[in-house]
Amino acid sequence: MSPRRNREKNSAPREDAPAAPFGGSLRRVESYGGEDWVVQTVAGSPGRHYRCPGCDQEIPPGVGHVVAWPDHGPGVEDRRHWHRACWGARERRGAGLQRGRGAPRY
Repeated sequence: MSPRRNREKNSAPREDAPAAPFGGSLRRVESYGGEDWVVQTVAGSPGRHYRCPGCDQEIPPGVGHVVAWPDHGPGVEDRRHWHRACWGARERRGAGLQRGRGAPRY
Protein backbone atom coordinates (compact mmCIF):
# COMPACT_ATOMS: atom_id res chain seq x y z
CA MET A 1 0.00 0.00 0.00
CA SER A 2 1.40 3.42 -0.92
CA PRO A 3 1.41 6.38 1.48
CA ARG A 4 -1.53 8.74 1.47
CA ARG A 5 -1.16 12.06 -0.36
CA ASN A 6 -3.05 15.10 0.85
CA ARG A 7 -2.11 17.50 -1.91
CA GLU A 8 -3.92 18.43 -5.05
CA LYS A 9 -2.87 16.81 -8.29
CA ASN A 10 -2.47 20.21 -9.97
CA SER A 11 0.01 22.25 -7.93
CA ALA A 12 -0.42 25.43 -10.02
CA PRO A 13 -1.75 28.41 -8.04
CA ARG A 14 -5.48 28.95 -8.25
CA GLU A 15 -6.71 31.91 -10.24
CA ASP A 16 -9.02 33.12 -7.46
CA ALA A 17 -6.21 33.16 -4.87
CA PRO A 18 -4.93 36.69 -4.13
CA ALA A 19 -1.33 37.45 -5.03
CA ALA A 20 1.05 37.99 -2.14
CA PRO A 21 2.16 41.62 -1.76
CA PHE A 22 5.78 42.65 -2.42
CA GLY A 23 6.61 39.51 -4.36
CA GLY A 24 5.60 36.95 -1.75
CA SER A 25 7.60 38.24 1.21
CA LEU A 26 6.15 39.16 4.59
CA ARG A 27 6.39 42.92 3.98
CA ARG A 28 3.60 45.37 4.67
CA VAL A 29 3.20 49.14 5.05
CA GLU A 30 2.09 50.57 8.40
CA SER A 31 1.94 54.08 9.80
CA TYR A 32 4.01 55.23 12.76
CA GLY A 33 4.79 58.75 13.89
CA GLY A 34 2.84 60.34 11.04
CA GLU A 35 4.72 58.59 8.25
CA ASP A 36 4.48 55.26 6.44
CA TRP A 37 6.91 52.50 7.36
CA VAL A 38 7.71 49.30 5.49
CA VAL A 39 7.60 46.44 7.99
CA GLN A 40 9.06 42.99 7.40
CA THR A 41 8.93 39.99 9.70
CA VAL A 42 12.23 38.09 9.85
CA ALA A 43 13.16 34.78 11.43
CA GLY A 44 16.40 36.06 12.94
CA SER A 45 19.98 35.79 11.81
CA PRO A 46 22.61 33.69 13.58
CA GLY A 47 25.45 35.63 15.13
CA ARG A 48 23.87 39.10 14.99
CA HIS A 49 22.72 41.13 17.98
CA TYR A 50 20.31 44.04 17.54
CA ARG A 51 19.03 46.67 19.96
CA CYS A 52 15.24 47.19 19.96
CA PRO A 53 14.35 50.92 19.91
CA GLY A 54 11.04 50.19 21.66
CA CYS A 55 12.37 48.67 24.89
CA ASP A 56 16.11 49.35 24.52
CA GLN A 57 16.82 45.65 25.11
CA GLU A 58 18.99 43.38 23.01
CA ILE A 59 17.49 41.00 20.45
CA PRO A 60 19.61 37.84 20.66
CA PRO A 61 20.76 35.96 17.54
CA GLY A 62 18.23 33.62 15.99
CA VAL A 63 15.17 35.27 17.58
CA GLY A 64 12.37 36.27 15.23
CA HIS A 65 11.64 39.98 15.11
CA VAL A 66 10.41 42.85 12.93
CA VAL A 67 12.52 45.11 10.71
CA ALA A 68 11.00 48.52 9.91
CA TRP A 69 12.22 51.46 7.82
CA PRO A 70 10.59 54.63 6.46
CA ASP A 71 8.75 54.16 3.19
CA HIS A 72 10.39 57.17 1.55
CA GLY A 73 13.71 55.39 1.07
CA PRO A 74 15.09 51.89 1.54
CA GLY A 75 18.33 53.10 3.09
CA VAL A 76 20.13 50.45 5.10
CA GLU A 77 21.01 52.99 7.79
CA ASP A 78 17.28 53.72 8.35
CA ARG A 79 16.32 50.12 9.20
CA ARG A 80 15.38 49.39 12.81
CA HIS A 81 15.04 45.94 14.37
CA TRP A 82 12.14 45.67 16.85
CA HIS A 83 10.74 42.91 19.04
CA ARG A 84 7.34 41.93 17.65
CA ALA A 85 5.57 42.96 20.85
CA CYS A 86 7.42 46.29 20.98
CA TRP A 87 6.44 47.11 17.40
CA GLY A 88 2.83 46.28 18.23
CA ALA A 89 2.93 48.59 21.28
CA ARG A 90 4.96 51.39 19.65
CA GLU A 91 2.17 53.99 19.96
CA ARG A 92 1.67 53.27 23.67
CA ARG A 93 5.32 53.46 24.69
CA GLY A 94 7.04 56.58 25.92
CA ALA A 95 10.09 57.99 24.18
CA GLY A 96 12.12 58.74 27.31
CA LEU A 97 14.06 55.49 27.56
CA GLN A 98 17.37 55.64 29.37
CA ARG A 99 20.25 53.22 28.93
CA GLY A 100 22.18 51.91 31.84
CA ARG A 101 25.81 52.87 32.33
CA GLY A 102 27.17 49.58 31.05
CA ALA A 103 24.83 49.28 28.05
CA PRO A 104 26.47 49.41 24.63
CA ARG A 105 25.54 52.36 22.38
CA TYR A 106 24.66 50.61 19.12
